[in-house]
Amino acid sequence: MNVPAALRSDVQTLWDYHDLHHRLRECDVGVGLGSHDLGVADRVVDLYEQGYFPRVVFTGANAPTTVERFPRGEAVHYRERALELGMPDSAILVEPRATNTAENIEFTRELLSSRDVLVGSLLLVSRPYQQRRAFATAKKIWPEVDIVCSSQRTALDDYVRSIGDVDRVINMLVGDTQRITVYAERGFSVPQDVPPNVDAAYQRLVAAGYTSRLVR
Repeated sequence: MNVPAALRSDVQTLWDYHDLHHRLRECDVGVGLGSHDLGVADRVVDLYEQGYFPRVVFTGANAPTTVERFPRGEAVHYRERALELGMPDSAILVEPRATNTAENIEFTRELLSSRDVLVGSLLLVSRPYQQRRAFATAKKIWPEVDIVCSSQRTALDDYVRSIGDVDRVINMLVGDTQRITVYAERGFSVPQDVPPNVDAAYQRLVAAGYTSRLVR
């Protein structure tokens, strides 16, 4: 299962745009952002084992795209996956209420504050194409902390095969690209530059019918 050849260049352009290519460094806390992608939990465990953070918050309730896959909630399933992979339960906190990225950050901050965890830096772990939006949202909501973003290091086609639904991945990419601009305009995130080639690729994919994840 690969991206259709006629769309590949545009989809790859959006895929590359959302990867911030942050250089990893040790942070006070890791945050696994809930989604339909269990690979987020896998990446959290990998980074924890490499010593990039001493504890993680898995955050997320459910969205329409995740309720069937993770019926007990995204964060709960992420925790279970991390435990299966050998991460100690003592290093895991669960935030089970958030239903969007802003709430992921807000509720994570509240949880850590309630545990008297001092936070100067966060390592946000997300789906590969959520990095830019996660960063922009976190800088708006929690501007005083240093933010580093990471995802599974995987090629576009490999990621599509792991998800098993090429149309879903393209629709999510298009939706996240739109949100970079729309959410900044609505005050939900800090502005991010959208280069002309990225906007052109986005517009062509919208015209091709990939609109199911657009916000109105």
